[in-house]
Amino acid sequence: MCLPVFLIVLLISITAAASTFTDVTDESGIHFLHSNGARTSLLPEDMGSGAGFADIDNDGDLDLYIVNIPGPFTEPLSKTVAKTEKSKNMLYRNNGNGTFTDITESAKVGDTGYGMGCVFADYNGDGYVDLYVTNYGENVLYRNNGDSTFTDVTHIAGVTCPLWSTGASFADYDGDNDLDLYVCNYVNYDLEKFQQQKEESLQSGKLVPNALNPTVFEPQDNVLYRNNGDETFTDVTENAGVTAHGGRSMQAIFSDFDDDNDMDLYIANDTSENHIYRNDGNGTFTDVSAESWAADFRGSMGLAAGDYDADGDIDLFISHWIDQEYVLYRNLLKEDAPANRIRFVDESYSAMLAEVTLKEIGWGTALFDYDNDGDLDVFVANGSTFQELDKPEVLIPQHNQLFRNEGDGTFSDVSKSTGIRNMPLRVSRGTAFGDYDNDGDVDIFIVNNYDEPTLLRNNASSLKNSNNWLQVELVGTGKNRNAIGAKILLNTSDSTLIQEIYAGDSYMSSNSFIAEFGLGKANQVQMLQVIWTDGKKQTVKDIAVNQLIKITQEP
Repeated sequence: MCLPVFLIVLLISITAAASTFTDVTDESGIHFLHSNGARTSLLPEDMGSGAGFADIDNDGDLDLYIVNIPGPFTEPLSKTVAKTEKSKNMLYRNNGNGTFTDITESAKVGDTGYGMGCVFADYNGDGYVDLYVTNYGENVLYRNNGDSTFTDVTHIAGVTCPLWSTGASFADYDGDNDLDLYVCNYVNYDLEKFQQQKEESLQSGKLVPNALNPTVFEPQDNVLYRNNGDETFTDVTENAGVTAHGGRSMQAIFSDFDDDNDMDLYIANDTSENHIYRNDGNGTFTDVSAESWAADFRGSMGLAAGDYDADGDIDLFISHWIDQEYVLYRNLLKEDAPANRIRFVDESYSAMLAEVTLKEIGWGTALFDYDNDGDLDVFVANGSTFQELDKPEVLIPQHNQLFRNEGDGTFSDVSKSTGIRNMPLRVSRGTAFGDYDNDGDVDIFIVNNYDEPTLLRNNASSLKNSNNWLQVELVGTGKNRNAIGAKILLNTSDSTLIQEIYAGDSYMSSNSFIAEFGLGKANQVQMLQVIWTDGKKQTVKDIAVNQLIKITQEP
């Protein structure tokens, strides 16, 4: 039977409307292609790239930055990369109507380095978010001029870090009310050193080119830059004790895991033990990796933090390499953790997240409430690092995954029912999360390796019987204007929720600074309390739902 064209269109429209997530990349005006030219089976080509959501012009909606690589890694031995105008990083301004406009050229942020990741934060406290970009080679710090243009201040600020950098994060680790910068570094990609060795090595029981196996390359130490308060930074890595030596680091996140009002540091490492550092409150950290029970040896890539079990402390989710299952670490702070210690327990199997992820290779991720029912769900962007056997220039694509929190400590795979699994197979990498269309639910932007990206519009707030929500934007005083590290506690009649504000997480990406709370069927927020980074508390009561509120720190 042949259906009329108008009926086919109607059926497609109904199906799209019924799906929680819809691919709106083309209609949004985002015309981006990762890389220019054919892949040549060299490791830097396969690692990136990331993206970031932030309001760069303070007009009330989220703009989008996408990191790129200029093309094949054709000159690795001399560590130089040909630069092209066709393949550069791009900045898209949100037009406020569901579409974006490319303003890369006028904004002067079209870096053509071998791009890896990015993170937004207002490092100089002038009220406009700045941008840090990580590369294979020198990184770039762009200062926001307040007029939708940026200035490259990398060398003036002293944050070039000319290594192979991956993820980066901002936070006020030393309590002086300005934002410091932690940069993850990967390996010394010295192919010349390995030219005389065998050309292939084993990964997960499979032979792969030696140039694609990170374990044959020496790891690089990470760098902590302390903000001097005058738009310059100082490398304090050794004194602070956070080199993460031997780490092959991919992404780091600052979070107050032990609830003592300073920012601890977790680092996800590839093919090496993860690191966790407890902030000692005096400008130094203590390595508590072993005693934390959360420093196992796997191929960690993506990193997310949040209170998935609603017990008032911050848990962790990490995406991994194949045959290593993704891990959900439950924070024991509110239970039986020893005093003044950071301790987690691996709940991957009991949470039903282990077996279903064993054959995936995961990257960008988040703990976020996609359906606004009041608990945190998990999204993972997947994409293989193995090549097609008959086309070695092509990596094997995989489906992305979405897991719904059932509220009882377990998760269920809802990738198919929400429309995620219906998307074309891609080799996904960095992923940014934020409500770009201001409709009360969290949207997802995914960078796909050597491919077009994917913008997934979340339709949860417009579906029948949708849940209520509240979004909170914090404005800090002093130079931490984004209130990075602040906590928000929210009470309704039947739940207590907590969120922290981060700058740098997922996988080499940067999420919206706006805290997004799903409220289920609650029709009022009874109490909302902000714990600022200086420990002071600020309380607001009886808040109406389904709105964004802005809270400015009291003097």
